[in-house]
Amino acid sequence: MKAYREFIKGIWQSNPVFKILLGLCPTLAVTTQVQNGIAMGLAVLFVLVCSSFIISVFRKQIPPQVRIAVFIVFIATFVTLADYFLKAQFPQISKQLGPYVPLIVVNCIILGRAEAFASKNSIFYSLLDAIGMGLGFTLALVMLSSVRELLGSGSILGYQILGKWWTPWLIMSLPPGAFFTLGILMSIINTFANKHKKHRSVA
Repeated sequence: MKAYREFIKGIWQSNPVFKILLGLCPTLAVTTQVQNGIAMGLAVLFVLVCSSFIISVFRKQIPPQVRIAVFIVFIATFVTLADYFLKAQFPQISKQLGPYVPLIVVNCIILGRAEAFASKNSIFYSLLDAIGMGLGFTLALVMLSSVRELLGSGSILGYQILGKWWTPWLIMSLPPGAFFTLGILMSIINTFANKHKKHRSVA
């Protein structure tokens, strides 16, 4: 039961984007297309899982005075691997993501989970926490980018969903569209969560 709670919290109760509002810079910047959202989400998931694993393994050997610096070194190593992989295998996506992949090094989600969880818990629970948080972040990016791409171009992943009758909303490809879409999704998700919580308390 505890293992399930540690895993599921990042997807729903403590979703990094919709609940804790972390990692909003890449969330708003790269979600004009679904493929960009998936790529960024998977890159963060990879870095989060690998860094949490390493930090949990060496948590007792890392001196408290230099723990943040050591965490950043670990994180930067895996970010470099993810960045090189995208550049080698998916150069077009890497170009579209721009500087936001290298900036994963200072992503609050990664460093926050390293400090708050991986450095204090076992490898098993650290991995569950990292996978859940990474999947929650990826899910948020996919949801946001799906709405923006659909309304902005009438397609998703290059497949035309809306017909020729659809007039693309240019604002969805611009920063205001990202803020607008994120606000609407957060409102819907939190309203549903509050209603579900009230229903459970009454029951």
